[in-house]
Formats: sequence, C-alpha cells, structure tokens
Amino acid sequence: MELQEKFIRDLLILWTTIDPIGTLALFALLTSDMTSSERRKTALKVVLYSSSILVGAIVVGQVLLSAMGVDLVSLQVAGAVILFLFALQMIFGSPSSGESSKKLDEGHDIAVFPLTVPSTASPGAIMAVIVLTDNNLYPVAIQAGTALITLAVLIACYFLMLLSDRIIAAIGKNGISILTRVMGLILAALSVQILFQALQTQGLLLLK
Repeated sequence: MELQEKFIRDLLILWTTIDPIGTLALFALLTSDMTSSERRKTALKVVLYSSSILVGAIVVGQVLLSAMGVDLVSLQVAGAVILFLFALQMIFGSPSSGESSKKLDEGHDIAVFPLTVPSTASPGAIMAVIVLTDNNLYPVAIQAGTALITLAVLIACYFLMLLSDRIIAAIGKNGISILTRVMGLILAALSVQILFQALQTQGLLLLK
C-alpha cells in the first residue's frame, strides 16, 4: 500500500513539474504555422530530448551531487522552495511566454528551446526525478518504477501535443488557464510536503 501511495505521489509531482498542459499550450502557439508532419516530428523530438535529460538525471543526478558534496536533503529543501515558486508562477501566470515566444530566431529548433528546456524537462522536473529516486531510500526496482512513470507522463505529453488544436478548441484558452492554475495549487501543496519530509528526516520537524 505504501508503494502504491509513493507511485501515486510520484505521478502527481511529475505531472505537475513536467506540466503537459503548459507544454500543450506553448506547443500549439509555436507550431501554429507548421504542417501536420512537422508538428509530429517536433513533438517526437521534444519527448526524446526530455526523456534523455530526465532519465539521465535519475541515473547519474545523485552521483553528481555526491561528487560535488551536495547533500540530498539540501536539494530537497532547495527543490521544495523552487517547486513552490514554480507553483506560484502557474497559479498567478507568467508574463513572458506569449509574445516573447513569437520572437525566436528563424532556424532555431523550438523542440530544444523552449519546448524541451525549460518547458518539459524543467528545472523542477529534473529536481523532482532526483529526489524521488533517492539511492539511500529506494532500491533499483522502485527507482525503475519512477522512471517508467516519468516516461508515461512524457508519452501523455506527446499525445497531448498531437491533439493540441482539438483540445484547445474544445476547452478554450480559459479552460487551459484554469487547469494550469489547479495543477499549480496541487504542486504548491506537494512542495510543502517535500519540505516537511526533508525537515523530518533531520529531526527538525515532528509529524504524526
């Protein structure tokens, strides 16, 4: 039962940090002038690039942190703060994405920036996969389960990108905005929970 709860929590955290809804809206905006074939190719590249970054973070992220002398608890606290700020941005909106995204240089691969980084493989998502696969807490089998959840969220992101026009037409820009803010609220709560857990492991906070 505890394992099931962990995977459900992992799914919620990864869904909100990878943010397929936000990627969907940005993808629809940036690929509006592309053909269907170009859109599919771009969506596939986003998923492949993001998978490489996030799975790579799962495999070597904690090792690199250890080599740099950074304790995972420190990352959890810092990550909780970053996730909370990211959640606030989702709730209250970002002033930058719309018009500035139209000014990208011609020839620039939008699959790399901004669709992969920082939209899909966001700093919050990278932090999340490292914390959720802590080598000191979880065996390889559980870490593999979290990796599969990460890939599942990215696959869902891929299909949402392919269906971006239909989804936006169905629920409208207001619907996208509402969904983004609801997910931001959930992410804010999860970030606070991560912070509490990090403090609890250090004996600085007692939770029932």
